[in-house]
Amino acid sequence: MSRPIQARIDLNALERNLHVARRATNARIMAAIKANAYGHGLLRVAEGLQQADGFAVLDISDAVRLREASFRQVILLIEGVFTADDMKLVAEYDIETVLHSPHQLALLDAYPRRGHLKVWLKVNTGMNRLGFAPQEVPAVMAQLKSHAAVRDITLMTHFASADKADGVAAQLANFNSLAAPYNMPRSLANSAALLRYPASHGDWVRPGIMLFGSSPFEETSAQDLGLRPVMTLASEIISVSEIRAGERVGYGGLFCADRAMRIGVVACGYADGYPRHATTGTPILVNGQRTQTLGRVSMDMLSVDLSSIPEAKPGSKVVLWGDGLPVDDVAKAAGTIGYELLCALAARVPVVEI
Repeated sequence: MSRPIQARIDLNALERNLHVARRATNARIMAAIKANAYGHGLLRVAEGLQQADGFAVLDISDAVRLREASFRQVILLIEGVFTADDMKLVAEYDIETVLHSPHQLALLDAYPRRGHLKVWLKVNTGMNRLGFAPQEVPAVMAQLKSHAAVRDITLMTHFASADKADGVAAQLANFNSLAAPYNMPRSLANSAALLRYPASHGDWVRPGIMLFGSSPFEETSAQDLGLRPVMTLASEIISVSEIRAGERVGYGGLFCADRAMRIGVVACGYADGYPRHATTGTPILVNGQRTQTLGRVSMDMLSVDLSSIPEAKPGSKVVLWGDGLPVDDVAKAAGTIGYELLCALAARVPVVEI
């Protein structure tokens, strides 16, 4: 019999979250499904997001997979191409690509078709990660407009603090200033900006984490935003024992009981994608009741406090995150973000659609 752990993917929740995005904007929606759709499965999620206007992916291989699976939406390489061979695949599979560096401009000559390529020119408006500096934009724009391969240009940028108090005002003003001379589509907003800053929506928005039911804001829950979890990581209790006050639990004995306790072992560990750095007190559901983890997470197991759940026994249902337990709550307790937990789901965990 296989281990009881599994990840359940709720495609109805995925569709609902897309509707939340639709209600928030009149812009076209470029669904960010990089990193294997944030751990949910590329093709599975694309199928659930059929009503999206486009898909943003990182790897050319993912773009090709989508095309070969008959998805006709716009497909964008969010970090652009890396080699001349990538440019040939972009042409063959009708893929759009971001340009953010002189190296990528140099690769344009490898594009085998004239007057066909749609590019997204990325501008660095203050995040200082990828993109051309604002003062470089006029020269780059002139080069693109005169290039034999380029057909259409979309201007884009990425916000560094759309989820924080400092917001997008400075970057948005910077972008609007440099974009003013050009009559072309614009794309700026990620999940946080889509939900909070309508002035940033432009022609294309690029929601990611919100589509999977996680909040982009530390102070606002996904539930308050009308979002539902798409992934539920579930398992079972596989062992129950009693310990006395003063006894320790797990590797290194990091947890020491201050009273007699009833503890359970769950079939889930860091080899399944659960964060090893999650400390005692990280929330977990057993039989639908919220309790806490105890001690250090092992490769294949973790321990939980069953003292207040006397009916729990081997076979009792456990939710690590998802339905009834927001991934953001688990991430906060573990000192990370929901993105990391979802993306880290291990290949060994069976995935089922519900």
